[in-house]
Amino acid sequence: MLENRQIAFVGAGAMGGAMISGVLARNVIEPGQIIAADPRRDVCDTLQRKYGVSVTTNNIVACKDADVIVLSVKPQVLNEVYEGLSGSIGSDSLVISIVAGTKLHTLVAGLKHKSVIRCMPNTPAQIGMGISVWTGSVGVSSLQNEQTKTILESLGKQMYVDDEKYLDMATALTGSGPAYIFLFMEALVEAGVNIGFSQAEAEELVHTTMEGSVAYAMKSVENISNLRSQVTSSGGTTEAALDCLESEDFRRIVSDAVDAAYQRAIELGNN
Repeated sequence: MLENRQIAFVGAGAMGGAMISGVLARNVIEPGQIIAADPRRDVCDTLQRKYGVSVTTNNIVACKDADVIVLSVKPQVLNEVYEGLSGSIGSDSLVISIVAGTKLHTLVAGLKHKSVIRCMPNTPAQIGMGISVWTGSVGVSSLQNEQTKTILESLGKQMYVDDEKYLDMATALTGSGPAYIFLFMEALVEAGVNIGFSQAEAEELVHTTMEGSVAYAMKSVENISNLRSQVTSSGGTTEAALDCLESEDFRRIVSDAVDAAYQRAIELGNN
């Protein structure tokens, strides 16, 4: 699908680097097909040393002959990126944007380019276990859709949606989701230390419990509510813990947190 195609990464930070790692690890493309652009010379040097890809600090140079351009910069620097790339991208090239909150019409207008994919991956993509939600502008061809799938599947799972509104929802649920999980893990580790475990012991117990619970849920035919019920014996220790969480309106807190992220994603897009 991507044979003899050149891919440029504009912005090569955490997610850009994760995508480069993913496509190379899955042998989707060769290092010689990639050029990464980042204003930080140290980032470029690290990528070149680690993956053997070409690097530059100049976005225009990176995109000059690219068939696919992955836009992975912060929303705050998009205007600067537009100034350099607007109208200079090849008409047959595909742009894949992972810029949080930035809408398709804004990207199409800013880049003066019709074939744009908007995508929301998440950080587990760095180990090939992410999930990416994506959609495209009307100018994206069926071949470019297939190329997008190939790239995103190198990072884990991918989900196409036919309405852009789901991208802001995905930003709140899966894009920010790992941070919610990490916060809960932090709290569990602290609780373990408070009742007498060492930091190292508590971390090992929490990490393994989290990993096993997620793996069990994914393999089980039962829904999550049923799995929770199976662990919760009447009058037992788990019930005591869950009663405490429910008394503090745990579900509402989580729902409010996700909604806060969702509203912020919408606000970023409107700005």
